[in-house]
Amino acid sequence: IFKFFHISILICYYISINMSTKINVLQVIPKLGYGGAETGCYDIAHFLSENDCGSFLATSGGGLLKFIKKDKVKVLRLPVHSKNPLMIIFNSLALSLYIIIFKINIVHARSRAPAWSCYLASFLTRRVFVTTFHGTYNFKNNIKKFYNSIMLRAKLTIAGSNFIFSHINENYSEYLSKEKKLRVIYRGINIDYYNSKNISALKQEKLKEEWNLSSNKFTILLPGRLTYWKGQENFIESLNILIEDYDITNFQAIILGSDQGRKVYKKKLVNLVERYNLNKKIKFVPHCKEMPIAYSLSDVVVSASIEPEAFGRISVEAQSMGKPIIASNIGGSKETIINKKTGLLYKHDDPRELAKCLNTVIQLSPDELKSIGNEGRKNITKKFDVETMCQSNLKEYKRLIKN
Repeated sequence: IFKFFHISILICYYISINMSTKINVLQVIPKLGYGGAETGCYDIAHFLSENDCGSFLATSGGGLLKFIKKDKVKVLRLPVHSKNPLMIIFNSLALSLYIIIFKINIVHARSRAPAWSCYLASFLTRRVFVTTFHGTYNFKNNIKKFYNSIMLRAKLTIAGSNFIFSHINENYSEYLSKEKKLRVIYRGINIDYYNSKNISALKQEKLKEEWNLSSNKFTILLPGRLTYWKGQENFIESLNILIEDYDITNFQAIILGSDQGRKVYKKKLVNLVERYNLNKKIKFVPHCKEMPIAYSLSDVVVSASIEPEAFGRISVEAQSMGKPIIASNIGGSKETIINKKTGLLYKHDDPRELAKCLNTVIQLSPDELKSIGNEGRKNITKKFDVETMCQSNLKEYKRLIKN
């Protein structure tokens, strides 16, 4: 392994002398699924290829891979999801060769395990190392903190929100320096895809039938994978309070998200629904291929996270679809929602306050709901369009290459 490292350094030295002037960007992400970090990676990959840049992607797999345009984005399959130290070293060697062969200028890591491999590969090949700090990456000891710190060992670290920017400054200040840049680039979404005007009425009716939804009931949607910090328990509690304290019964709620193997937690939620006799009110739906259609069937969308969202993609998608959003008052949602204008913010650990917000929205007239939705759409179009995010990333890449 060490001999290979030595040979790689020698090769890289000669290759680096004759590097292509074209910007070639390699993004590295554990799996290309359907989450916020993954879709952002996907969007930037295609944007780069359409703006005279070489676009490369290294990942272990994922559902979004089948939508990658192979003629525009070159994909390398590697076990970059692994946290095994030996696999990290193996990945760094494989990435080094890949960087050399395709004359990569920028290596952009989007998670901690692959970031260590990218850091070593960038060091060996003398390329620019960039990271995106997607979450809070909590730590309970210095070892875990050191592991997380790889995200700040880059020439540029991108924070997805002001909340993440503050989190980094508060918890990782010892890893920051004048030579390394930290800046905020908000995540963006495809506002054409998340647009109520582009929804197929036929698909809408088909999904309504599939989920057995009534057209005469107020529809509440809670999207997000089934995990405790997404707040499904508080959400169920709030619906029970909505009935008991406000005598609101003409509603139906959809908890949309996969348990991702968390069978015990799913069972706990089901038991809670049964305890409150809400079986006829709440439907569990594991997945939806076209989220804009799911949003279009709702009257209000809820983001009930009890821990801070790094960005809060649900809040942004809901607003883009012209739907009122009720979200917990922590994390990125505080930056994406205009309280009492595009939605409502409530105390994150208080089901009663969530129930109060739900009651407030249910009492609104169709015109008032539409007005809130229109304001939400304006908000997202102005600040969180995917085109703006991609342009900002490309601008930073060019600046790094120039310097």
